[in-house]
Amino acid sequence: QVQLVESGGGLVQPGGSLRLSCAASGGIFSIDAMGWYRQAPGNQRELVALITSGGSTNYEDSVKGRFTISMDVAKNTVTLQMNNLQPEDTAVYYCHAEGVLTIAFRRDNYWGQGLQVTVSS
Repeated sequence: QVQLVESGGGLVQPGGSLRLSCAASGGIFSIDAMGWYRQAPGNQRELVALITSGGSTNYEDSVKGRFTISMDVAKNTVTLQMNNLQPEDTAVYYCHAEGVLTIAFRRDNYWGQGLQVTVSS
């Protein structure tokens, strides 16, 4: 059973930093890509940042230059370093793993349970 366990998040003042981490486990052979999405109240879930196992990255325009995503392919973990956070970054952040191939030869996508990030003075 594949699980994504997220850590980090919380309350931070504008201009502050937070680090989100996500670890995938459960008979995983490989993962094509991992990423972070966010959903603010009343909004649709949107992609924040994505990284492939080959190291290619993609960022939502508003976070470029402020957020950095990294992936440890051997450990099946992904980290999102968020700097210069602003109130509009407030949302629930979800870890996502794409193309997870398990030792049972099943390939699927998975979501974490979500972390609250609140940016407020």
